[in-house]
Amino acid sequence: MLERGATLRVGRRPLADQRQQLGPLAGLVGQLLLLAALADTVGIGGAGWVVGIACSLTLDFALAHALRRDRTARLGPAGWVTLARASLAIGVAALTAASFERDVAVATLATLSSVALALDFVDGWVARRTATESALGAKLDGEVDAFLILVLSIDVAPTVGAWVLLIGAARYLFLAAGWRFHWLQAQLPRRDWRKTVTAAQGVALAIAAAGVVSTGVSTVLLAVALALLAESFGHDVLWLWRRRAAAPARVAAVRRRHPAVTSALTIVGLLVVWAALVAPIRPWQLTAGSFVRVPLEGLVLVILVVVLPARAGRFVPWLLGPLVGLLVVAKLFDLGFFVFFDRQFNPVEDWSYLSVGVGTVRDTFGNRDADLAVAAAAVLGVAALVMPALALGRVTRVAARHRTQSLAVVAALSAAWVLCWAFGAQVSGAAVASTSAANFAVDEVRAVQADFRSEARFRALIGRKDPFRDTPSNRLLKGLRGKDVLLVFVESYGQMAVQGTSFSPGVDDVVNAGNDQLQADGFSARSGWLTSSTFGGGSWLAHSTLQSGVWVDSPGRYSQLVDSKRLTLTSAFRRAGWRTVADVPATHGSWPEGHSFYHYGTILDRDNLGYRGPKFSFSPMPDQWALQALQKRALAKPHRRPVFSEIDLTSSHEPWTRIPQLISWRRLGDGSIFDRIPIDRTGLTDTQQGYATSIQYALRALYSFVERYGNKNTVLIVLGDHQPSRVISQANHEVPTTIIAHDPKVIRRLSGWGWTDGMLPSPDAPVWLMSAFRNQFLNAFDH
Repeated sequence: MLERGATLRVGRRPLADQRQQLGPLAGLVGQLLLLAALADTVGIGGAGWVVGIACSLTLDFALAHALRRDRTARLGPAGWVTLARASLAIGVAALTAASFERDVAVATLATLSSVALALDFVDGWVARRTATESALGAKLDGEVDAFLILVLSIDVAPTVGAWVLLIGAARYLFLAAGWRFHWLQAQLPRRDWRKTVTAAQGVALAIAAAGVVSTGVSTVLLAVALALLAESFGHDVLWLWRRRAAAPARVAAVRRRHPAVTSALTIVGLLVVWAALVAPIRPWQLTAGSFVRVPLEGLVLVILVVVLPARAGRFVPWLLGPLVGLLVVAKLFDLGFFVFFDRQFNPVEDWSYLSVGVGTVRDTFGNRDADLAVAAAAVLGVAALVMPALALGRVTRVAARHRTQSLAVVAALSAAWVLCWAFGAQVSGAAVASTSAANFAVDEVRAVQADFRSEARFRALIGRKDPFRDTPSNRLLKGLRGKDVLLVFVESYGQMAVQGTSFSPGVDDVVNAGNDQLQADGFSARSGWLTSSTFGGGSWLAHSTLQSGVWVDSPGRYSQLVDSKRLTLTSAFRRAGWRTVADVPATHGSWPEGHSFYHYGTILDRDNLGYRGPKFSFSPMPDQWALQALQKRALAKPHRRPVFSEIDLTSSHEPWTRIPQLISWRRLGDGSIFDRIPIDRTGLTDTQQGYATSIQYALRALYSFVERYGNKNTVLIVLGDHQPSRVISQANHEVPTTIIAHDPKVIRRLSGWGWTDGMLPSPDAPVWLMSAFRNQFLNAFDH
């Protein structure tokens, strides 16, 4: 365990007070120079700068505060060595943060870590040699040790496992436990073994971070280090437990708060409870005015505490505090779902999105970011659950101690609530007299009930006889005999891409140029709008909706559907004699419903497409390469049957930060060429432009593919799976849909649809539900 105290000894040549205050300033300057040097040499990016500056300010402010509070404290020679070590640890933290968005500068990180660990032995030797050991020096030394170990554990966790974070978090978990169990705050006796264990943690982590040994060896070293750490902490906790009876008196003296601190805590608690009760669940309603409301639920809580007997009133925060915490957690889920899916969180079946979200982050940013995202989400969830409960306890305790004043305040607020309710007063479109928390709870219960009823109706719907299941195979899709039909989903290709936004003219130019290009080659097209069953994500819901002809807008419905015998477009084409191929580059691992429900004969995915180039954020390969792979694997085969293929173009998948270039088809090879071609990173600083650029790339790749490889028997159904998430802007659920064909007879069969000529649907083109497409399409080509 880390040392927390040492014997105070007077230095031989104490520095002047003014000079002592220069220590934190000199540390700040040195740390900024180190960050600038790292940025200029290996690069630390925006994340590295933010983390580095935040850590530097925190350290130097805390040091300055300690020096001001204790005028006898001195930053002696050993303290300067420790400050230098802290500066190196901040450099390690900046490099670790930078590794989330760029390649890790392993050599530099290992060098800084090793020097910082070596200096840990130097500062103690200097303190003893110069007789300048002090409580401040020991405290600073221990905190720098803990911080460096935490940063290194974060750095190695993705390669070794998330369990390594226990090494870095142990010190802080011990301190947090001291808030609840006061006897843990008592002074520990000196024990050199703690320092030895701390050094072992640092050395093991530095070796793992440097990558000088295999992952297996690193795992063994870190497991031994964690075992030593557990023994050290366990020994000290047991020592403190046995002497806990003597601790409370000393702790109580330390814990007495200044009246200003007490008032501040009460005000913060009141604001937390207030915000928890009135906060909206839709992100576009999160304005300052939305919090200018009087929550009736809060008034009732205070009245209960004041009017109930003291003993009964103590149970109110214990009973209702967790409910307020659950309210905040539910609101956070709803806010997140409105941002990404344009709907509320469904507490019955949306839990599966947690694993999907982690998987998406892992595929997009790597294991490290996924592990940190899980950790951050867990911390946020616990804080959202616990803090409102603690805040409510604080407010109710103060109200119980000051009953008369509390009743007066509640009476005044109640009168204001009644007046605002009577006159319908509003601020930012929300009623000042608020009952939103109670309404929200009621709505959640009703939503759960409605979901159960909806799922029952859906189960009955897919259990009915499919009207196309008994259609003879010689009649199914008769109007497309001999054609290669490609069902192309363009990720996040929504209405806003081509209509009504600042960036839609640029996308329209690409679509119009593609239309002219393909028209010159003899192709024609018709376009309309489909309303997607999902928004911002959940592409598989849109795919299954379009293919099955039923509305699939939740994971529960999807699970029910793929267990049914519903006819999909793929199975219809297969029954009618087509070879069915799924070109799904983002799919990784088992996809049983690809065979059992969709009835693809061949599935080309990330594991077997043969791509050897770099990833592009979420997309494992450029759309251009995925299209050519389909050409080589299926369409270019001689003496073959017609092909029906679903193709998922994923280069326009969020977060739009790494967008490939369109290159010559002859240069694609195995994809390694993309390691040497610049990547468009516009989306790192301009999300809207990054999104627009990704859509333009996907469409250009598709049009170029049709121009190069299309023939008289090529038919394409091109559509977006859903609109992008609200990180772009608010939007509906409409997506553009186009059917492209070289044979004019194919397009003539769409004459009754009312769709727009060309590949850009007009604003007044028909809007169908995506679930209506299957029946319309099969009817159009069944004779």
